[in-house]
Amino acid sequence: MPLIQVKVFKDELSTEQSSEIISKITDVVTQATSEKLRDATWVVIEEIKDGQWGVGGKAL
Repeated sequence: MPLIQVKVFKDELSTEQSSEIISKITDVVTQATSEKLRDATWVVIEEIKDGQWGVGGKAL
């Protein structure tokens, strides 16, 4: 079962955008592998609060 995790800043995506991302990622996975995996493909969108990301030692 494929599990794809997408991490975004909190409140960056609407519910509709999240649904579209989930749908399109699932489509790409099944196109690259097998349609049989569609029902077993998990996509998780995780929102991260400001200050809980970091790049180059600096919180974003």
